[in-house]
Amino acid sequence: MSMCAVHYSINKPLTGVGAGDFNFDITTKTGGAWVHQNRFASVSSKDIVYYWIYSIKDGAGYQVVDLKWHPTIAATVPTPTVGSSSSSSSSGSASSSSSSGSSSSGSSSSGSSSSGSSSSGSISSSSGSSSSVSSSGASDIIARNCTTYPCLIFADEFDTLNLDIWEHEITMGGGGNWEFQYYTNNRSNSYVRDGNLYLKPTLTSDKIGEGTLRSGTLDLWGAAPPNLCTGNAFYGCMRSAGGGNILNPIQSARIRSIGSFSFRYGKVEIEAKMPTGDWIWPAIWLLPKREVYGKWPASGEIDMVEARGNGNLKDSNGKSVGADQVGSTMHWGPYWPQNAWPRTHASKNLNAGTYGSGFHKYGLEWDETDIRFFLDGEEILKVDPGANGFWSFGEFDTGLPGNDNPWQGASKMAPFDQEFYFIMNVAVGGTNFFSDSFVNSPYPKPWRNDASNAMGDFWNAKNSWYPTWNGEDAAMQVNYVRVWKMKP
Repeated sequence: MSMCAVHYSINKPLTGVGAGDFNFDITTKTGGAWVHQNRFASVSSKDIVYYWIYSIKDGAGYQVVDLKWHPTIAATVPTPTVGSSSSSSSSGSASSSSSSGSSSSGSSSSGSSSSGSSSSGSISSSSGSSSSVSSSGASDIIARNCTTYPCLIFADEFDTLNLDIWEHEITMGGGGNWEFQYYTNNRSNSYVRDGNLYLKPTLTSDKIGEGTLRSGTLDLWGAAPPNLCTGNAFYGCMRSAGGGNILNPIQSARIRSIGSFSFRYGKVEIEAKMPTGDWIWPAIWLLPKREVYGKWPASGEIDMVEARGNGNLKDSNGKSVGADQVGSTMHWGPYWPQNAWPRTHASKNLNAGTYGSGFHKYGLEWDETDIRFFLDGEEILKVDPGANGFWSFGEFDTGLPGNDNPWQGASKMAPFDQEFYFIMNVAVGGTNFFSDSFVNSPYPKPWRNDASNAMGDFWNAKNSWYPTWNGEDAAMQVNYVRVWKMKP
């Protein structure tokens, strides 16, 4: 076992994996047992403690739910199908629980250590898809027939960087946004430490030198399956500098689960800390495993969270759009540039601090009726296209007369009724995400999006933005990724 978590309330019943008044992760043993002691809670002979337990053993998650304990009787835990568990009470005014093994309720699992966006019971899912992956550490794709729900079907606690799950993208393409980084598989840019995944941008010149950056060639084609270029679009596999143009001046990481895990419908919770530093652009998002309805954006895109790392960035109306703001977006439309994302977008600003000051929980609840986005348990966006689906919701029936509906005959949620996979990355700059109308302090944006050498203009202003990249604060840190099926 690598962790045991206990979630409980006093005299308040808990349903399933609902959030308790007290939620604790126990990561080290005490006297050979997994012990939690709460000296701030008192129980009397009339009280009942309602609780559930979640544990991780050999990379897999297990849970026992709907438990209760009375101070005058011994606690009992149902016999799990894997491992064993027990619960005991402390003396005096404190209450505690301990587990000597891994707790489980058959094949059901859960990973929410503090259920900020707990299930509302309104999500119905298909069977989705999962595949068995031999993994080490607390990383697991759980292939089993769920018998109780919610049922954990994927969890990565990032005790290791599991390359059986996460494939590195290797490309300079910049996703069509002409971003200033290139993605590679390098432990300077992607690594795990103390149970967190780090995706960190660094300077390309640190690897190849300033001279090569301005006059050399960067070849990412590769020679073997693990190091082959993954995206040739937009000159993504080979570029040469010269004539004023430079190579991508930032080296970073982008990882995806396309070869190991994808799913349709369910609940997602990701705890992450956003990077800070001018012009850094982190994202956690999903793309369709298969483009059933055609090329982007016809088959959809789900952006759980995007952010900008700037410490003092405002839009033309004076609203902060920097590190104290995150956004969630869905992209969809019959073809480019008919992308109706403004109808399915929401942002949330903090009253104080930034999303890089600490970890926050980003949630997604998705079924055949709607998609809802959560931030620390608060719903910030709900998208229900209506009975006539996204074609009608986007007013394409009137706005694009004579055009074909790519989702004709599909469900109301098309294109968001197919399997999607995860992507996590840290980009920098680009020619659309940072609007020319934004006002940055103390130094203005050093490039224009329509400039012929935007990347070079950005790099030439390194002395204005690089001092804001403070070591690992410039990295996106991910504590865990968890996915549940909510119903059969």
